[in-house]
Amino acid sequence: MTDRKANRLLGETSPYLLQHAHNPVDWYPWGAAALAAAREADKPIFLSVGYSSCHWCHVMEHESFEDPQTAQVLNEDFVSIKVDREERPDLDEIYMQAVQLFTGGHGGWPMSVFLTPDLRPYFGGTYFPPQDRHGLPGFRTVLRFAADLYRTRRADVERTGEQVVAALRQLAATEPAADLPGQALLDAAHAAFRRSFDAHDGGFGSAPKFPPAMGLGFLLRYHARTGAPEAVEMVRQTLVRMARGGIHDQLGGGFHRYSTDAHWLVPHFEKMLYDNALLARAYIEGWQVCGEPLFQEVARGILEYVMREMTGPEGGFCSAQDADSEGVEGKYFVWTPGDIAAAVGAEEARIACLYWDVTEHGNFEDKASVLAVPRDPAAVAAELGLEPEALRAVIEGVRRSLLAVRSRRVPPARDDKVIVAWNGLMISALARASRVLGDERYFAAAASAAGFILDRTANGPLFRTAKDGRTAGTGYLDDYAAFVAALLDLYEASFERHWIEAAIRLDDAVQSEFWDPDQGGYFYAGARHESMLARSRQPFDNPTPSGNALEIGNLLRLAALTGDSTRRERAGRTLRLFAAGMEQHPAGMAEMLSALDLELGPMLQVAIAGREAGALAEVVRQPFLPRKVIAGWPAAGEPADIALLRDRGPVAGRPAAYVCREFTCQTPVTDPAALARALLATAPAA
Repeated sequence: MTDRKANRLLGETSPYLLQHAHNPVDWYPWGAAALAAAREADKPIFLSVGYSSCHWCHVMEHESFEDPQTAQVLNEDFVSIKVDREERPDLDEIYMQAVQLFTGGHGGWPMSVFLTPDLRPYFGGTYFPPQDRHGLPGFRTVLRFAADLYRTRRADVERTGEQVVAALRQLAATEPAADLPGQALLDAAHAAFRRSFDAHDGGFGSAPKFPPAMGLGFLLRYHARTGAPEAVEMVRQTLVRMARGGIHDQLGGGFHRYSTDAHWLVPHFEKMLYDNALLARAYIEGWQVCGEPLFQEVARGILEYVMREMTGPEGGFCSAQDADSEGVEGKYFVWTPGDIAAAVGAEEARIACLYWDVTEHGNFEDKASVLAVPRDPAAVAAELGLEPEALRAVIEGVRRSLLAVRSRRVPPARDDKVIVAWNGLMISALARASRVLGDERYFAAAASAAGFILDRTANGPLFRTAKDGRTAGTGYLDDYAAFVAALLDLYEASFERHWIEAAIRLDDAVQSEFWDPDQGGYFYAGARHESMLARSRQPFDNPTPSGNALEIGNLLRLAALTGDSTRRERAGRTLRLFAAGMEQHPAGMAEMLSALDLELGPMLQVAIAGREAGALAEVVRQPFLPRKVIAGWPAAGEPADIALLRDRGPVAGRPAAYVCREFTCQTPVTDPAALARALLATAPAA
């Protein structure tokens, strides 16, 4: 629709807003001009929130926002504001809670909410079709209702707005527990995961199924603490089932957003950076604990996909890839037997179709198939009369051929804005993978992305997003917390002091900008952000880890490295604040359960003194030791000036490792085998 006159969104950086820049709707971006226009005209606000890779956002745009008659109603009766939820997660959260109050708990995107000029919500929903159908009111019906309500029943509108604001403030209120939760809470959470576990297909609950990365991380930590075999088995089965499912891109690596069914077969095809960061972490940790080659292979596939397709020219990681190609969801990713035969020939196609379950009737729309591995590869090899390694070699060759063919299709659109929080998650995954999987390319990619962010931060606050050479917004709690965690992971992977110095500087900003001195915990929006109807802390994971949970981990790691008791105390206060939530909704607060596991300890502190200490460092970095921190001397330059390293040096001219608890250390060791024994003796039961 680029032949149409542009609206006010044309100057924005958000790909989502730019998608609507030629709508006939007189869109405003969120800001002072829009809010002043609503007050001056005494018109209600229509607030539309979505994101660039959202399928139903595209549908509603084509059906309604590109329709001149619908646009006329919006332009006459409302001030219309378009918001990218990824740029303004604070607005998204507060008004999504309002929509859920209106709809009895249902939410999603696109979000459609109607506000008074003073920003109080009085009606809302999600996607509305253009005309009344299937029990849903058409969008123009909704617009007439919302406008008439504002014009003729103003007192009711004002009363509804006041009631919703009161409810939002009540939702934001939290009462801290008197004592720090103990292991009993971890035991109860483990039991809750067991009750909801799908023993047939892995994962938890029923369709649609989202990858439960944070829950898997908690279960691995619970297994490390208790040795509970069922905890690690839930993780193993879920990782295997997801890896073999259609939710996993069998050709290009990486994972789609979620599975529409309970079997991980047919996905919603958008790919999000945060899902792939979190799943890379899950598969790396699964490899460390289970030792299954499949898990290492999948982790590498995720990271290769991100470096190949989701890395911007300046090193930052892009946000998402769309679900649609040429206006059709999934078209880029699906195959027919004929497609495969045309690419590789009849015999290899026969093998590949059996392996990936591609049939003439298909498992998706128009008799096409999403590639998946529903049968054990060993059973497929036996049916074909091949050795497993021979089958693997054929499939790898076909995979490369199909990937080359797919690369010539029209690709899904890519949202190339850089979101600091999501980049932090991916930097962490890459930094850890660089040492666990032994690939320096991963560290280089992580360091490049971190440098991209730090270069644009200097000594000021973190930004939220960057695109086309411009940064936008001030960072929220999850931006700071995820990026500080990433800097700590870069430090532990390299021992280069500038990473931990940057982590401490930015974490100091967290304490001044986000900390609540009255109740404890951290507000999602900082002191620099505009005031909202209610000030939320966002303790739940949805769909990225809670900023509070990530920050607890940062506090505990920094306290263990630097000896800062204030950070340790704030971690405990925050855990007490959210104790009731962890008890009542463990699946929704899995990252905080992992943070509680770290707080309950015991934590291992390992100081490695001396140059050329790679063999010692590898002993600490390779195994799954979730309650450890590690500090050491870099390959060049001065070591960080932190408590864990002070007064600890090489022994008899050889690099030495000091294994400590609460800064009380064992006799230093210089032999990697002796260090491995010391870690085993000091670590909790596993």
